[in-house]
Amino acid sequence: MAEEQNGPQNRAVGEGLWEREQELRSAHQAVDKLCRDYAAGGLRIGELLVFHGAPGIGKTSVLEQVRRIAGARQDSTVLFARGSERQRKEPFRVLRQLLLPVLGGLEGAEREAVFGSWQSIVAPAVGLAPPSDEVERPDPQSVRDGLDFVITQLAPRRAPLVVIVDDLHAVDQESLTWLASFAVRARELPVLLVFAYRDEFEDEGRPLAAQIQERAARTHELMPLNPVSVAAIVQGEFAEADDGFCRQVWAVTAGRPYDTVALLREVRDQNLEPVEENSPRLRDLAAAARGEGRDYWLDKLGTNVLRFAWAAALLGTEIKEEVAAAISGQGPVQAAESIQVLRRKRVLTSQPDGRLEFVHPLIATSIYQSIPPAARTGMHGQAATVIENSGGSLIEAARHLLETHPGEGDDVMVRKLRRAAAENHAIGAPDAARRCLERALNEPPDEDDYAEVLYELACASLLTDPEATANQLRRAIDKEDGLSPDLRVEAVFRLSEVIAHGGDLDGAAALCLDESERAPEGPGRLRLLVAHLLYTALQRDEENGPERAGRVRRLLAEVDPESEAVRPVRALYAWDLTLQGGSTAEALRAAEGALVDGKLPASLGWTNTTWNFELPALLGLCFAYNDELARAEKLFSSAILEFEIAGWSGAHRGFAYFLMGYARLRRGFLPEAEDFLRRGLRIADRMGADLPLTWNLVGALIDTLLARGRDHEAWETAVKYRFLPPYHQTALLLPDVATIYGKLLISRGEHAMAVEVLVETGTRLDRRGWRSTVHAPWAGYLAVAMAHQDVAAARKIGEDAVARAKESGSPSAIGTALRLAAEVWEGAHAVELLQEAVGLLGRSPASYEHEHALVDLGAALVEVGRSLEAAEHLYQGMDLAKHCGADGLEARAREVLTSAGLQPNRQAAPAKDSLNPNELAIARLAARAVPPQRIAEELNLPLGLVKQRLAAVHRKLGAGPEGLADALGLPHDGPGQAD
Repeated sequence: MAEEQNGPQNRAVGEGLWEREQELRSAHQAVDKLCRDYAAGGLRIGELLVFHGAPGIGKTSVLEQVRRIAGARQDSTVLFARGSERQRKEPFRVLRQLLLPVLGGLEGAEREAVFGSWQSIVAPAVGLAPPSDEVERPDPQSVRDGLDFVITQLAPRRAPLVVIVDDLHAVDQESLTWLASFAVRARELPVLLVFAYRDEFEDEGRPLAAQIQERAARTHELMPLNPVSVAAIVQGEFAEADDGFCRQVWAVTAGRPYDTVALLREVRDQNLEPVEENSPRLRDLAAAARGEGRDYWLDKLGTNVLRFAWAAALLGTEIKEEVAAAISGQGPVQAAESIQVLRRKRVLTSQPDGRLEFVHPLIATSIYQSIPPAARTGMHGQAATVIENSGGSLIEAARHLLETHPGEGDDVMVRKLRRAAAENHAIGAPDAARRCLERALNEPPDEDDYAEVLYELACASLLTDPEATANQLRRAIDKEDGLSPDLRVEAVFRLSEVIAHGGDLDGAAALCLDESERAPEGPGRLRLLVAHLLYTALQRDEENGPERAGRVRRLLAEVDPESEAVRPVRALYAWDLTLQGGSTAEALRAAEGALVDGKLPASLGWTNTTWNFELPALLGLCFAYNDELARAEKLFSSAILEFEIAGWSGAHRGFAYFLMGYARLRRGFLPEAEDFLRRGLRIADRMGADLPLTWNLVGALIDTLLARGRDHEAWETAVKYRFLPPYHQTALLLPDVATIYGKLLISRGEHAMAVEVLVETGTRLDRRGWRSTVHAPWAGYLAVAMAHQDVAAARKIGEDAVARAKESGSPSAIGTALRLAAEVWEGAHAVELLQEAVGLLGRSPASYEHEHALVDLGAALVEVGRSLEAAEHLYQGMDLAKHCGADGLEARAREVLTSAGLQPNRQAAPAKDSLNPNELAIARLAARAVPPQRIAEELNLPLGLVKQRLAAVHRKLGAGPEGLADALGLPHDGPGQAD
């Protein structure tokens, strides 16, 4: 870097690089390190370099030099973008400027690899493709997740990457939010981020700026120049300038490079001699040089040229000559003359692609502010029309429409703004959509359309501001004759959804009931009534559960059994049967009735906004609670996939992770369960505190940690998330929160408090007629807790729990109840209960409960002196616990083996050797995708027995349907090719 070594005296005045040796050295070092480390094989070598300071302090000049430093390297790829105060309301503008040049050049297989499954979400956001019909309204987090994936794939292919963003303070909020989040991950990739900004962020951007600055490896605050450097600049322009004049230039400009250079141009234009006697005139010239007012620019440029400059200032950055000419009303010849003058006056410069840029952002701001307010408003309206007519997007035009004055009731304006809002929604920019619709309301729209615009505005706020959404929906609903009957039902349903997700299920249920009584007969009324029954069923407390369940049964009898409308009612009916703890077979038949050929119908699809995700979630849990865990997992897996495709990364995907985590917990695949639940909790954490989603996830995570033997961590999690009394009033899809809390208290030895909690739980659930021992195994745990106070009472409670479980006929429910009942007995009776539990659980998919019962049985056999018989149960339980990640249970099995004088270690047999001949025959057929019905026919077995044995196969092998062939060591043949 010879330029650094030569010092400031050899710098050209226009470069603005005086006293910036340290900053440029830092940039050189960062670029060199990136390229050197990448060449040495490094991938996790990213860094963030930040420059900040006051306006005119030289940030843009420094970044231009950094851009040249990086661009001079043949072994790096440089991406550049600049924020613009005029374009701050245009979503993803900076990301488009940054990424389009490189992403637009990808083709074929490379493009597919870089975008992966995110093509339909990311490509529209960065302007590479129109919004996909597959994605209705991606949420902003999904777009950010997709961008993360794309850059993660792109970086190694174009490595090392140098990403430079100037004027970060003026970057649109959508781009800024992603850049701030990506700054956290940059060190994991071969990427150097270089940001420059003024300390002038808007309120919503300040936390993001703080996050960026916190992550920066190198931060440089650019300081004003000292008098010596300013004197060198002056004397470089005017060799004859005397010291007094130089000192006054420094005092007037406060050492800001931009102001210094601009002032010296004014001195030359005014033919002012650079001597101390003329110093008093410098302050007025400096004010003029900053362009404070229309007269300055009019005098400097003339009327026609200034009008072109105004049009360019309206457009911001990357200015198209023909668009600016049309806005200013100039033909090609006149526009070319204006551009020539603006170049000569160092106002505009040309980019390699032919577009125009302002020489400095401060010039653009000054010229924009010089436009008279009335003219500015009119020119923005003209700009919107020109951009639309020239083939630009409504998103680009809409930011100009936002600057026009409302109050004229222009229907064309309202229609454009509504269309622009729809386009913003389609690329995952709801805040931009909201701005358009708020402006449309201020126009205002025609009275017949006003309520519809309010409804659209509510939908724009749905993901970011639930309170505003609720208020706007109420206004739309309350407007007399404002919404069509169908849209009114939709608005009421969306309002109930917002209220419910905020935790007020009672209010949501009441709203739907009230509206259903006002609605005419038809699908809309039925939808509201089902929503009312659904929200009531999901409440933690319910005044009269049996009465509501009766209403569901009566409604089911009234609805045409051949219509699609019957399916959501059947789903509710299946949920009631499941939680009432009756026949598992009957509950499963009801759940099947809500499906079509074993799959969710379109009306109950995960992303179908008719019902949202609650009803398919309840159906999946019906299968999970009734020992059809493979089917439940298939449904929950499809939820994750559908939410990813739809671009929903918020609460919906969080609930999908919860559901899959719970299914994995029931299956006994504890590390996988924990992983899904923590992924969901990360989503919940960024959405807010005390949400129903958080409580579902925390409850399942605590249950998982207890199963893994990490009791202390489970308690810490409960404390962190306030998973303590008084309980959240929202009911959970998971087993009752109080039951989980009771289990947690038992693990801590707080049995008296556990008894109190579990008695209250049982009373509450019995009152609403819910006797399922899978949804809430409170009675079994109450027996365990009560044994420390009254053994006889504990044994009676344990017997009652077993009797409750037997009402369902579910092997896992009965087996778990027997295992818990055995904890309050000793000797031969405990052994008998556990032997029965092991037999039942061995036929169920509940792997953790099975291994727990095996270890308990082994321990009970040791206590009665049957150690040799105990060994096989302990070894099997220990092996299963190790496979399932139940570390605490594995350790307990080892302790019992050691205490009995048995060897705690033995060579593990292959998992497939644990299958008996009957199970192996079924497994081989299932591995070739033969459905259970055909397996039953081929082996001449009852379908129910096939399903039980298949559940045992999955549990023992630790593999789902897709992994059976690998677990058995079989080739992947086509469907139906049985042995």
